Amino acid sequence: MQLGMVGLGRMGANMAERLLRGGHKVVGFDPNADARKALESKGASTVDSLQSLVKALSTPRVIWLMVPSGKITDDAVDTLLPLLAAGDCIIDGGNSNYKDTLRRAESYRAKNVGYVDSGTSGGVWGLQEGYSMMVGGDEKTVEALRPIFETLAPTKAKGWGRVGPVGSGHYTKMVHNGIEYGLMQAYAEGFSILKHKKEFALDLHQIGEIWRYGSVVRSWLLDLTTEALGKNPQMDGIAPYVADSGEGRWTVDAALELDVPAPIITLSLLERLRSRDTESFSDKLLSAMRNEFGGHPIKKE
Repeated sequence: MQLGMVGLGRMGANMAERLLRGGHKVVGFDPNADARKALESKGASTVDSLQSLVKALSTPRVIWLMVPSGKITDDAVDTLLPLLAAGDCIIDGGNSNYKDTLRRAESYRAKNVGYVDSGTSGGVWGLQEGYSMMVGGDEKTVEALRPIFETLAPTKAKGWGRVGPVGSGHYTKMVHNGIEYGLMQAYAEGFSILKHKKEFALDLHQIGEIWRYGSVVRSWLLDLTTEALGKNPQMDGIAPYVADSGEGRWTVDAALELDVPAPIITLSLLERLRSRDTESFSDKLLSAMRNEFGGHPIKKE
């Protein structure tokens, strides 16, 4: 099967390479010429515009978007719509907000162009291990795209599936990432508690290796955490600043909309926000309050 790949960053390029290895023909587009050249070295052809991409693909066209959520995805979707014809299909494999996906799909439906959302997990390991894909879209359309998903997945029958109508793929991936926030926070807090028990001089990498086998907390995330501790036991050179790409916020918003309690995911998001406040006014004010009502000492900067 032939398809176009828009967005040749690390994950998009790796997905394109896995498709090439699986016998698919890939035409790639990225505004970065170096990214296009790198994909060409893997055996794909590339173009320098979305318009040229549409012209280079045989019909019915399939175009996979692997670009950041928000305006960049909107711009790509809006540019492609008038260029595509009935029977063509877009797959949005990025981390779009599912509400944006529903809006975009409606405009494509009016032109009888397919729109499928694939919440995609696997990161930099996907090329080697395969990708986990939560797919939303019309059942018939998704079935026609089966060869693509089977090639990208860990196996043809595992790691991917149609979870529901359009929008459901990104919704499921949103919740997946919210869970990821909570798991990461739990591991980070646990290892921090171990580290602070100075008199035991615990080897965190050794403990991680023990937990990886037979323990109820074993996971791929623990494997990666343990590997990181082996490379840099003290986390030297790493600032205590944790970014977020939006999915945790959207998960908390959804929980509030549905009246579903989600304290762990919510608190893990708040911890990420707190990590960025290097000059915490609220903490300074708390210290001042304690001094005012109880005469407690204030630690000077």
